[in-house]
Amino acid sequence: MRVATVNVNGIRAAVRRGFADWLATRDCDLVALQEVRAPSDLVPPEALAGYHYCYHPGDRAGRNGVALLSRAAPLAIREGFGNPAFDAEGRYVEADLDLNGWRLTVGSLYLPKGGRADDSAAELARYTRKLRFLRSFRPYLTRARLRAREQGREFLVMGDFNIAHTRLDLRNWRTNGRSVGFLPEEREWFGSVLGPRRLVDVVRRLHPGEDGPYSWWSWMGNAFTTDTGWRIDYQLATPALAAAATAAGTDRAASYDARMSDHAPVVVDYADR
Repeated sequence: MRVATVNVNGIRAAVRRGFADWLATRDCDLVALQEVRAPSDLVPPEALAGYHYCYHPGDRAGRNGVALLSRAAPLAIREGFGNPAFDAEGRYVEADLDLNGWRLTVGSLYLPKGGRADDSAAELARYTRKLRFLRSFRPYLTRARLRAREQGREFLVMGDFNIAHTRLDLRNWRTNGRSVGFLPEEREWFGSVLGPRRLVDVVRRLHPGEDGPYSWWSWMGNAFTTDTGWRIDYQLATPALAAAATAAGTDRAASYDARMSDHAPVVVDYADR
């Protein structure tokens, strides 16, 4: 079972840059998308070819939007995670699926980026709002995981978390200690949702002690060419599903010009059940 997550940074732009070719070539069974940024009727059909599709576009024109593409039809779909302050924004969609022998509950997440914690009032407000999201989403992850277990399902949440968890997850960690996405309280939150009985960072499980593999690089300068990136896109799975992962990494484009987004797909192969 091949599973991928990718922040497409606008599905229409990503299709122009080769998303449909990547999708056809990689032959994934399940794909989570973030920042789709399109009304439902304007999502290019070639971005969905061969897949069942659930999409939470949100209420912010040209922003956000999360989706799941799956070879099997979803058995149930849920939008948001029970917080009215965020649920209309198109940041989380969840589905129950039976796929390749696995009974799954799967979520696609686009977590707020936030603003600089020590800058202008507007930036501080954005950062404070990110912390509110984190405080609300953490107990939801517990509820969703336990609900999945009660139903005999494994739980998988994947997407753009906008947090680099450890020093291994960004190249320039020494100069980013005060940067949003690598602040101590963000990293503490990320660590708090992981554990041997909670959720497992699947890529890190298969690549312990390694730098990266990074999943985001700025469009500006030489960040992509020099691999000065961040690992902020994750697949977090319950232990039994994580233990079935056989290969994991990022589909880093061959060149800057070949990129379909500022993010690279994070792809994991799980043994069928």
